[in-house]
Amino acid sequence: MKLPKFTKPYRLRDYNFTLVTLVFILSVIGILVVGSAKQVYQSRQVLGVMIGIVFMMIVTFIDYVWLLDFYWFFYGFSIFILGLVLVAGKKVGGATRWIDLGFTTFQPSEMAKILLILFFAKFLMEHERDVNDRSTLCKYAILAGLPLALIIMEPNLSTTICTAVVICFLIYIAGLSYRFIGTVLIILIPTAIIFLSIVVQPNQPFLKDYQQERILSFLEPDKYADDGAYQQNNSVMAIGSGQLSGKGLNNNTTTSVKNGNFILEPQTDFIFAIIGEELGFIGSCVVIALLLLIVLQCILIGIRAKDLAGRIICCGVGGLIGVQSFINIGVATGLIPNTGVPLPFVSYGMTSLVSLYIGIGIVLNVGLQPKKYK
Repeated sequence: MKLPKFTKPYRLRDYNFTLVTLVFILSVIGILVVGSAKQVYQSRQVLGVMIGIVFMMIVTFIDYVWLLDFYWFFYGFSIFILGLVLVAGKKVGGATRWIDLGFTTFQPSEMAKILLILFFAKFLMEHERDVNDRSTLCKYAILAGLPLALIIMEPNLSTTICTAVVICFLIYIAGLSYRFIGTVLIILIPTAIIFLSIVVQPNQPFLKDYQQERILSFLEPDKYADDGAYQQNNSVMAIGSGQLSGKGLNNNTTTSVKNGNFILEPQTDFIFAIIGEELGFIGSCVVIALLLLIVLQCILIGIRAKDLAGRIICCGVGGLIGVQSFINIGVATGLIPNTGVPLPFVSYGMTSLVSLYIGIGIVLNVGLQPKKYK
């Protein structure tokens, strides 16, 4: 029987069951924690995981090489949905980040992250030999700048930063020279210092008022304890109150951050506060370990990939999960200023869940086509 062009005969021994198991365990923890944070969202989280698994299984058996032939379509579609949300998006809390589909809401920036990884994987493979040429770097900067500009216009600074870091990581994997990296850092570090010194001043022109307040709250938490630093301070106290083994899921303690409304959206950006409070130090370490192992599995699959595009896809998806995890946990523990990104496979959000499952499915397909050694 002749197989369709979009798939190939694969060997079961090349299927990475370890990665699937890790993602599934983390997703189950996510379902339990989201349900404990806000019971009303648990059924939708279950539905999101089920849809994500179906998409992952379908994508797993689609040849990623065939898929990358449509890389310009992926880029164009990313630009389209990011532009559409600015025109016809749903405005919530001063930001336009979602498109109302009637039965659910769709967040284009979450899907765009995966599509842009696919696009740049193919683009960089085509420019493997001249990745350090000025013309290639200019093209890369322009192609990356357009979707980043659309995301920041929502405004969504946290997702912009997260996506920008991943895009930089992709070109590093492609072979960006250390000389160029050093030159960029020499320019970027003092620029960042100057930028930060300006944005903390009154009437600064770069950031929205709430974005500036989050930075000031991080720098002076005592001064903004009842305002900008309120949620982060409560998050840190909640994590500490969990001690070694936590208070238990679905507890009804009145001092709990979820029961006392000390955190506005505990099921999303501050989900790690719920993990720390209810599952304790042990549960927090388990979640962090699962995220770390998922990232490592993606990288290991990438190392065995048969071409540069496969390596970039795996490291890109792994990098995305790692960066989002660091930002989310860093915010919840007060290590970095308050900014909102979901904790992969744990936070509530169907678009994020399904998009990440699609990313894992593509990584699994790369793993089904390992490099052949002579």
